[in-house]
Amino acid sequence: MRLRDDVIKGKTTTAYRRMLNEGPLPIVGIWGATPHEAQLAEMMGFKNFGISGASLSSNLLGLPDAGLLTLSELTDATRRVCNAVSIPVTVDCDTGFGNAINVIRTVTSIIQAGAASLFMEDQVAPKRCGFVKGKEIVSIEEAVGKYRAACDIRDSLDPDFTISARTDARGAVGGGMDEVLRRCEAYLRAGVNVLYVEALQSREEIRTVREAFPDALLQLSLFAITPPLSNEEKRQFRLCTDGSYVTQIASVAMYDFLLRVREKGGEAFTDFIAATKDHPMSLFGDFNLTGFPKLLELEKRYLPLEAQDRYEKSLGMYDPRNNQTLKVTVVAPKEADK
Repeated sequence: MRLRDDVIKGKTTTAYRRMLNEGPLPIVGIWGATPHEAQLAEMMGFKNFGISGASLSSNLLGLPDAGLLTLSELTDATRRVCNAVSIPVTVDCDTGFGNAINVIRTVTSIIQAGAASLFMEDQVAPKRCGFVKGKEIVSIEEAVGKYRAACDIRDSLDPDFTISARTDARGAVGGGMDEVLRRCEAYLRAGVNVLYVEALQSREEIRTVREAFPDALLQLSLFAITPPLSNEEKRQFRLCTDGSYVTQIASVAMYDFLLRVREKGGEAFTDFIAATKDHPMSLFGDFNLTGFPKLLELEKRYLPLEAQDRYEKSLGMYDPRNNQTLKVTVVAPKEADK
């Protein structure tokens, strides 16, 4: 069920391609796993949301990012996210769920689910998270075949859809910078739109890749580089994307809150509500975000007039007719005990 009438299939692929071609770059995107996270990102004005394989695996399965997700699970998650927002969605497709023939189905499924772009990596299956030791890569011939298949399906179904080729050759067994450059050149010849290089170790290595491919759209994983790149350096290297992983932020915040609950019991939640009572996402802020006011509009349009009487004849802390949470005075226990 879609409550957003501004979500139009096919538009986000063109919008995302335009952002990549016209800038300004890098596109600052938010990575996560759920429609809720995507809606928060859109509400805050971000123009791209990415479905992270690591975030989805932990949220959906409680399992590590080790190639344990299935294509059907990823496709279902993609469809839910794309139905919840109008901004372009990028999808982490791991290794494409098989060989080049399987990739045809993978790319078809993700395009049909409403995404604007995807990336696949050249690891063996089952893969490892890009930050984890023990990575291995397939032959360059196999990888090229998979990217060619992905690009052919892109051209057939939606030429504006964006295909990114991620190489893990820098940190994989038998890899190195020479292999990174060899694979990037081959992947560009296969027709991909973006080069995504994982695990570069220094600014000098970034410079080497950028000088080798001066005109390529370039995405990097930067976590291994110390000190971290500044925003200005990212612009100077002409990176096309810059992502933040909101699921990690939420995990840290929830962990810290659960420590307080363990120490104080239910009073910790009452304290939290009191401290955040003016925050836009406090109390029932999620109800506005997910579309209760839109649901009310649909009720007015399609349900009998007397159905609206329920709002006058019932009690509740949230009234969708006001498009806001009712004002509630919350007093923390420590204040009430004074």
